[in-house]
Order: sequence, then structure tokens, then C-alpha cells
Amino acid sequence: MTIHQARPVSRDEEKRWESLSPFELKNELIDLAQRHAEDEHTKHAAATLLNAGRGNPNWIATAPREAFFLLGAFGLAEARRDWDEWDGLAGAPDKDGIAGRFRDFLREHHGEPGADLLARSLEYGVSGLGFAEDDWVWELADGVIGDHYPSPDRMLPHAERVVGRYLVQEMHGGREPDAPFDLFATEGGTAAMCYLFDSAQVNGLLAQGDTIAIMTPIFTPYLEIPKLERYAFDVLEIEATRVDADGGHTWQYDPAEIDKLADPKVKALFLVNPSNPPSVMLDGATLDRIAEIARTANPDLAIITDDVYGTFVDGFRSLMAAAPRNTLGVYSFSKYFGCTGWRLGVISVSRDNIFDERLARLPEADKARLRERYGSISLDPDGLRFVDRLVADSRDVALNHTAGLSLPQQVQMALFALAALLDEAGAYKRNCRAIISRRLHALAKGMGVPVPQDPLAAGYYVELDLLSYVRRDIGEDFARWLEDGFEPADPVFRLAAKGSVVLLNGGGFDGPPWSVRVSLANLRDDAYERIGRALRELVEEYKAEYDAAKSG
Repeated sequence: MTIHQARPVSRDEEKRWESLSPFELKNELIDLAQRHAEDEHTKHAAATLLNAGRGNPNWIATAPREAFFLLGAFGLAEARRDWDEWDGLAGAPDKDGIAGRFRDFLREHHGEPGADLLARSLEYGVSGLGFAEDDWVWELADGVIGDHYPSPDRMLPHAERVVGRYLVQEMHGGREPDAPFDLFATEGGTAAMCYLFDSAQVNGLLAQGDTIAIMTPIFTPYLEIPKLERYAFDVLEIEATRVDADGGHTWQYDPAEIDKLADPKVKALFLVNPSNPPSVMLDGATLDRIAEIARTANPDLAIITDDVYGTFVDGFRSLMAAAPRNTLGVYSFSKYFGCTGWRLGVISVSRDNIFDERLARLPEADKARLRERYGSISLDPDGLRFVDRLVADSRDVALNHTAGLSLPQQVQMALFALAALLDEAGAYKRNCRAIISRRLHALAKGMGVPVPQDPLAAGYYVELDLLSYVRRDIGEDFARWLEDGFEPADPVFRLAAKGSVVLLNGGGFDGPPWSVRVSLANLRDDAYERIGRALRELVEEYKAEYDAAKSG
């Protein structure tokens, strides 16, 4: 792949596109790359568009899906057993004796895909979690059929226990929390964040104009939502400014940045951990310092953490574990299990939390307003917990009786969690991390640089600061020439138009303006060596232009 000279898009046009979210800019880059790929295909029949701007993984977890589809066959058999009078119609699974029938079914299907996971899941629930076996199997069988509204609306009780164990294993480092926590199953992590913003404001925990802190770089929508007119928050950015001995970004935070959270005017902290786009988790000292601030200097600080990439780092520990009273945890199953289309997420709230305490301390006028809001769903609206208000608010309260994530989604979520809990050897996790590691090695090989070694890096994405690189490896004069002569988005336009490579501009995540985000999740391994070569050739192209300009 060769990147040819000449700017594909005018500087004014680049500047105009830079004002958009990188996810909107991506569409323009894809168009440019597709046009190039079509031209090259006509000439050489060899070009392929490489879109490394997507976070959707190109792998899926098979065992929990196989279990889901086999469970569906059992659920249908149970529905027909209940009522099979007319063709095309059936009844609903009957709870009485269903666990015995399930064991018979699994013996009949022994050796088929999914049967082993279902058998072990049944026994794990009964022996490991103390479930009544008929209740456990009925929830799975009736849930997979999806013939009832979610009840309880927040989350099915057995599924909640299973997913809770999974979160303890993956988000809490396997350490049991001091107080139990409740889960609210949501339509992915995106819905979870929207619900949290809405309910926090509706319930007077956040108000228009409040100061909230955001740890940057961060997933772009989390930068955009607080600026919407309905929120109009005063945003304080906590920037990852630390560098290593060579001047490279570590994507960690100086203590002075973290200490900004000690100011009580900061009402909330939003973060993605491990971060997006750098995908590096907070180091232990930072995690502990935030927890200390929440415990002492700013005890009303609300923390909302999105930990979707935590499973890709050894020894991951969330703020859910470090500061449970102050933290609303968001987790999505999408990336680890390759199930973005399923829309599976949860909100985690400790039963010992500051949110219910703050609700109890609201002024009487606010309490009166909220009694009116929730009076139709509770005889004691003052005592309605924040997590239950989240559920009601997700359906504008009036539709609370139909709230909740669909039952088939909750069953698939539970099966994903069970697959991880029962994988005692950690084979699935090891394989997922191996995929990421191979792609990182291929990218580094193509760039002609050493493979970065950071035990805190998830590696799901990498954020490459091109300006920092050329400043260290070529010189300050060249770096200034780049800044003076080009827009920070120029590299991603050139890569798309000349190399058929689509990357996202890191500046759109409030990262370094000249950085680019490469997703290591969504392309075949060999694509990353090609992307690495394209990045190397891009720098060489700029250098050739610089040398020509200097030589006159």
C-alpha cells in the first residue's frame, strides 16, 4: 500500500469536518476510502477498504449462544407440553417438575452444542447459588420464550444473581463487596448512561449548570451529552497528561489533576475505565486517590464509570469496588462476547449508597415534586430507592409496568455470564486477549516500532499521537511545520483518500489533536500490518514534503 502525495481534501473542508463527532466524520472518511478502493480495484484488482474505526469486535462467543438456542428448543417443548391443541399455537412452560424434565432433555441431547453449558449452569445455580431448581429452570425456559413482561421489572432474580457473581469476578477482582448491590438490566451501556443522566437530573442529584468532571480522553458521546441544553453542565476535564521517560503518553493522570475532584462544587465524575480511545485502565494509586476523595473531601461526589473493556486487562478493579458507596457502575457485554447487536448492559448500585442518602436530604419542595412524579407507582414515593427510580424513569414512569429489558435478552446475558463463571481455566479470556495481542504486534511490525509494553493496557484500541512521535523521533522543527501547515484531521483524511484506511481522529475524544484511534477488534490480523505500514508511509510522506519545502 502506497500513500501518494497531495492533499485529498482542502484545509477549510477538513476544519469544517473537525467540528463533528469523530463517528460522524468517520462516514465521510469511509466514502473517501471506498472511492479510492474502487479506483485501485479498477487499476490493480487489489485494494481493500480497511475500516479500523469501528469498535465492534469480529469474534463472537459461541458456547453461550449454542446454549441459548438449545434452551429455546426446550422452552418450546415445554410450551407445547402445556397446551398443544392447535397447530401453530402453544401454552407456556409449567414450573412444577420442570428441572427434572430439563435434565431428561439434556440427557437426550448429550453431546450437542450448548448441552454441556446448560447442564453445568443448572448445577451451578442449584449448588453454587442455592437456587430452587424448578424456579431456576423455569426462569430460563419461560424467559427464552419471552411470553411475559419482565418481572421484577428491574431484572429477573436468578439472572441478577448470576450476573452479579460475574461482576464480582470481573469488576471487583473476585473480592466480595462489603454490601450487596442491585442490578438494572438495560439495552446496552449506551442506554444505561442515558438513563443515569436523566434520573440524576430528574431527582435533583444533578442540576443544570452543575460542575461535573470528565476524565479525558473519553468516548465522544460522554463529552456531548453534558453539553445538551437540558443539562448544560459546567464540564471540568481531568486530563491524562502523564508521559514516560521518552515523552510518550502513558494515558495516566497526574495527582494534581485528580485532586481537582476534592472541590465539593464538583458534583459528579464520569469516566471510561479502561479508557476509550487509549484503552488503558487507571493505575492503583489513581483509583485509591479517587476513592479517598469520595470518602473524605467530597463525600457527595457521584461517580459514573463505564467499565466495558475491563475484562481485557489482568487484575482489573473498578471504582465499583474501590468506592462502592459513590459509584454507579455501567457494564456492557457487547465487546467481550461479541454481542453488540444483543444490546446487553447493566447498571450496578450498591445498597449502601450516597444516592439514596441524598434523596432523603432533598429540600421539601423537591420531595413534593417527586411524590407527584412517583405517586402512581408507590405508596411510599419518598422511600423509593434511586435504582427503582431509574427503572421507572426509563419508561417515563407511566409505563413502569412494562419496564425492563426483554426476557430473552436477560437469559442470553445470564448465559454469557455463566460461560465466564464456569470457565475456570480462563480459556475464553486468554483467547480474546491473544487476538488483541497478535493484532497489536502486527500493527507495530507494520509501523516499524517496538511493541508497546504496558500491563495496564487493554489493547482493544490504541491511540497514537503522531505529533508526539515526530517530535521525539524527527525533531521539533518538523513538528511545528506540521502544526502550522495542516489541520490535525489531515492524517485521517490522507489515510482514507490515499490508503483506503479509516481511523478516527483522537481530537474528537478530547485526546491529543494529532492522535488517531486504531481499533484492534474488528479486522483480520493481517490488516493491522497493512495499517501500520500506511501510518509509517504517512509520516514519510509528510517528511518528504517538509524536506522539499526546506530545500526550496
